[in-house]
Amino acid sequence: MQIGVVYPQTELAPDPVTVRAYVRGVEQLGFRHILAYDHVVGADPAFYPGWEGPYDVDTTFHEPFVMFGFMAAETRLELVTGILITPQRQTALIAKQAAEVDILTEGRFRLGIGVGWNRVEYESLGQNFHTRGRRQEEQIGLLRRLWTERSVEHDGEFDRIEGAGIAPLPVQRPIPIWMGGASEAAYRRAGRLADGFFHMTSPGEPLSQALEHVAAGASLAGRDPGSIGIEGRIQAGEHAARHADKWRGAGASHLTINTMGGGHEGVGGHLKALELTAKAIPL
Repeated sequence: MQIGVVYPQTELAPDPVTVRAYVRGVEQLGFRHILAYDHVVGADPAFYPGWEGPYDVDTTFHEPFVMFGFMAAETRLELVTGILITPQRQTALIAKQAAEVDILTEGRFRLGIGVGWNRVEYESLGQNFHTRGRRQEEQIGLLRRLWTERSVEHDGEFDRIEGAGIAPLPVQRPIPIWMGGASEAAYRRAGRLADGFFHMTSPGEPLSQALEHVAAGASLAGRDPGSIGIEGRIQAGEHAARHADKWRGAGASHLTINTMGGGHEGVGGHLKALELTAKAIPL
């Protein structure tokens, strides 16, 4: 089971010195990947009475492709988006940016994607919130073609490309696409289309039910459910080893450790929490 960390973007200073210190510290501790969340804009609660989202206009998010370009020069770790909200972005541009990160990391990149939940963000980016699921399904096939074919012709519901392609192509052809979500539709979509899935549930009955939906989607597409990677997420702390064992027993291929929300201060505080976790969990 490959173990990595969530970049604590909401709790660290947004400057290059901080990013560099954190990345180098994580690598020295022996973790294998860094996962970054994605949001382009946050809603101002003053304009949306009763706003109850988990983040707003004051919550800090790095742009993952740009940050990964910086990180690629600092580390040999795998870099992972977890998740990039693809339906609110231009598909060809995603393909180009992802390919560049894959090149700069020498193939140590996973593109984790999802449909998101924030209507305000979709509107700010000029995209249709209500067709996001259908659009993502079309995007997945087109992304893989753009990463493996010199010239692409595609005439779909949402994207149209006439004899065009990206250069240079990525190292991984295609780049692994992982998916995230917490709905039956997301699980089944992953079973049909994804290389792996970021599970937001816990080992036990909730995970078993999710995996059943993934397997059902895979069966419909003639795929082997066992070929779809499983990534869990746990909180750093005194119970981390026990939770990691549960994910290992559930067959997880990957696990990510989160330090946000633990009261840690600065890079030093987050790295100390990861150091304690690394001592308790075999990396």
